Amino acid sequence: MTSFDPTAILPGDLLERIRSRAATVDAENTFPDEDLAELRDAGYLAILVPHELGGSGLGLAEASVLQQRLATAAPATALAINMHLVWTGVAKVLADRGIDTLRFVQEGAVAGEVFAFGISEAGNDLVLFGSDTEASPLADGGYAFTGTKIFTSLAPVWTQLGLHGLDTTSPDGPRMVYAFVPRTDAVVTRDDWDTVGMRGTQSRTTRLQGAVAPADRVVRRLAPGPQPDPLVFGIFSVFEVLLASVYTGVARRALDLAVEAARSRTSKRTGAPYSQDPDIRWRVAEMALAYDGLLPQLESIAHDVDGVVDHGALWFAKLSGLKHRAVTAAKTIVDEAMLVAGGSSYFTRNELSRLYRDVLAGVFHPSDPESAHSTVASAWLGPLEA
Repeated sequence: MTSFDPTAILPGDLLERIRSRAATVDAENTFPDEDLAELRDAGYLAILVPHELGGSGLGLAEASVLQQRLATAAPATALAINMHLVWTGVAKVLADRGIDTLRFVQEGAVAGEVFAFGISEAGNDLVLFGSDTEASPLADGGYAFTGTKIFTSLAPVWTQLGLHGLDTTSPDGPRMVYAFVPRTDAVVTRDDWDTVGMRGTQSRTTRLQGAVAPADRVVRRLAPGPQPDPLVFGIFSVFEVLLASVYTGVARRALDLAVEAARSRTSKRTGAPYSQDPDIRWRVAEMALAYDGLLPQLESIAHDVDGVVDHGALWFAKLSGLKHRAVTAAKTIVDEAMLVAGGSSYFTRNELSRLYRDVLAGVFHPSDPESAHSTVASAWLGPLEA
């Protein structure tokens, strides 16, 4: 793993306070306002912003370690903060490649602004490459957005929403417009987040009713469809790495809880702790083997993004594969941890039952299993023939 000390930014006492609130946030289906306040005070919103702009100057590899650590305490808090970190991470990816388009995101993060991610739309499996949201050009170069976004994490607290929409009026053909809109009366947030898990993210539905992005907040106009634009690469790379980080953190917490349970439970049949039971030991070993495999691939891919390594056409396959493997492994590890802990883990008061529900969310994030396999197959076999 990276050599920096994550406890300097996420000390143990802060992590324990966040952990102590996680069950209540989940049970009451509320946003973790206290977590956000403490993380903001700790400078966490600006960990990916360079020193010269007032941030911590960390790379994606270090942010990955921090997000793994935060997810061991409160997966929903980590996943919500992820969406802010995606935009600061994209700003870093672009800046590292000589593009200063998102400097306002970096400066805003230092000033305490919270950036949300408004890309997901119901039924839109094109994700970054298409949109059902209407982007209408304004005379001053800005855009007005009308449409509905789903899974808008940080819904109660965001101050700027990074989003995309489709401009069908452009003389040079349809254009995907990426921009940022402030929270105004033209943005309606529905109180509809009542899910199985990841409840603290409060990823509510957002209705845009002519929400205006000023001209200086319109950051890209791109032709629809797949393409290697740096903004698209930045969004996809940071999103996938940080998602994989959160679910790797969930896996680590489940493994730790399984170890605790194995040591504390005693067999009535043998009188020995379950940590001495061959079957339990095999299960824990399987969990540890799966978890250990996640760490080097996460570190390697994150360092390659930081280092501007060129993987060419394989980049999207590597990134979608990373996220898919992390979620798949985390789900398996949580399943095994439930079996090691026994029937008590089925009660809602047990932390493992919350991890069991939280980890399910992983399969719904892009790239989902179908998309990941399609991307990897195309990278190795070429596109499907018409």
